[in-house]
Amino acid sequence: MAQSGVRGEGRRSNGRGAGELGWDDSLYDGSGKPVRGADGDSGQGAESDAGRTGDGSPAASVAAGGDPSAPVAAGGAPVPGTGGRTAEDTMPLKPQGSGGHGGRAGRHGGGSRPRRKRRILRWSAMVLAVLILGTAGAGYLYYQHLNDNIKKDKLNIGDEKDRAAKSEANAAGQTPLNILLIGSDARDTEENQELGGAKETFGSTPLADVQMLLHLSADRTNMSVVSMPRDTLVDIPKCTDPDDGEVYAATTVRTLTNRTLGRGGPGCTVATWEKLTDIHIDHFMQIDFSGVVSMADAIGGVPVCVDANIESRDSQGHGSGLKLEEGTTYVKGKKALQWLRTRYGFEDGSDLARAKAQHQYMNAMVRQLRENATVTNPKKLFSLAEAATDALIVDEGLDTVDKLYDLGNELKKVEPKRITMTTMPNRYVGVHVEPTDDATKLFRLVREDIALDGKDKKKTTTEEASTDPAAADDKIGVAVLNGTRTSTLAPVSGRASDVSELLVGKGFTQASAERTEATAEDKTLIQYPSADLEGDAQRVAKALGIPLSSVEKSTDVSGVTLVVGADWREGTTYKAEAEDNTTPDTAEALNGANDEACMHVNPNYTWS
Repeated sequence: MAQSGVRGEGRRSNGRGAGELGWDDSLYDGSGKPVRGADGDSGQGAESDAGRTGDGSPAASVAAGGDPSAPVAAGGAPVPGTGGRTAEDTMPLKPQGSGGHGGRAGRHGGGSRPRRKRRILRWSAMVLAVLILGTAGAGYLYYQHLNDNIKKDKLNIGDEKDRAAKSEANAAGQTPLNILLIGSDARDTEENQELGGAKETFGSTPLADVQMLLHLSADRTNMSVVSMPRDTLVDIPKCTDPDDGEVYAATTVRTLTNRTLGRGGPGCTVATWEKLTDIHIDHFMQIDFSGVVSMADAIGGVPVCVDANIESRDSQGHGSGLKLEEGTTYVKGKKALQWLRTRYGFEDGSDLARAKAQHQYMNAMVRQLRENATVTNPKKLFSLAEAATDALIVDEGLDTVDKLYDLGNELKKVEPKRITMTTMPNRYVGVHVEPTDDATKLFRLVREDIALDGKDKKKTTTEEASTDPAAADDKIGVAVLNGTRTSTLAPVSGRASDVSELLVGKGFTQASAERTEATAEDKTLIQYPSADLEGDAQRVAKALGIPLSSVEKSTDVSGVTLVVGADWREGTTYKAEAEDNTTPDTAEALNGANDEACMHVNPNYTWS
């Protein structure tokens, strides 16, 4: 590691990363054009059992002098002067061509781009780990060596730790829990190398290729899960390595979210999520390849289903190697990992198909655990506890068995039928993606603890007035911004001036319109930077008829700031619209209780 100093991007290899359950590798040259690997696969060669060693591997890129942590501009090309590692991060997620044994021609040819098929985090093993600790007997859990198994790291190493306010308690005094689940592509142990990854990738800078936020409701009745595609373009905040003090400057161009792990550790990934979503994250957990295998083995296998015989291998060697007979099979060990990594052979060979398979696996694993929650065999119980503690890297708030035990007790309160898994809605920017307005809505639902399955009991909200007394109206400075732009409508010209004049007419003589470029805000907001201005902000809201729920603390402003949103494009009277609290269709929600899922097998990958 370099000496302490400010860096835009950096290489990190300290064994911290815990590998994800599968990955895709595709290289692009400096102009953004694909470079086909030696195995002839520019998209999924990493499914092969032996790992990648050809020119299309991350290892080859690094060996050739490429920087595996270079930032990427919005158009998808590497930022000049950074070495430009573009392995796997830049690949479209759906293979092109015939989709069977006949290669992948036409990937960048004519015709329209296929819709992005998004990945969902293989978080089942992590959730399973803590669920196990919540059901196992305490007599076997509190051995000191189990505590020693648990690896830990700092929760948030960003410079905007106070950006996302902690969740408020409900009427019963309960608060939600938000846990970020991370899978990295690190190949940092011999065991992980054997399960997947070329020798040349050993010790390279890990990428956070799998990221999913698990939200446990305050009343513990439901759980929502939001995954972020690994190639989402985000603004990464300044992060400081907790081990050596190395500083990684905030990115000046939007950068792939999976680069966050190499900027000081998982605490930078947490900081980036909070910056994007304004959701306070309480904990994080990571898992590696071997952890997936050990967890599946510990519970005796996980039932999965295919509607025909499948062999995930084509004539060019692409595929995970998974071979199963039609019907239900209990998979464990390497076969469990193959299932989670399989893309070739399921449906259209897209990442969405693989995500469906992973959902089936996850749901089955949780149900399997619940069905066997009363484990009494000491040897099996010890095996479960050993696998659970050894598989994870966690933050300091979860660094002992008793803390994991308590968390497991909380998680197991949620029935599978109240678990909803989603993917962050997104759209293409070149070969990468960015969050859409639907993503903003999804983040709000999570932030406000609204169940994504739509089965919340009707909540009565009471608006609490600030204990901070407001200044006189003519002493309150208010900056007014135009946020009336939408994805389909241009901003209303002069809207900030109109509303600032309205405020002046109501006695807020220090109100003024900010002469800045119009932004896009779905609903009108009033923001304030510190508690001593909360009363002033609420006073402005009351004068305009804006609900107190639209008044929020924000580190992005320096004083009371009114953002006139798209819900107030005209008129002098604000009319708050009824909130739409339904989960966007683009989030592709899946219920955790679906026990009838059976993967459709592509006819080109069947056997008899």
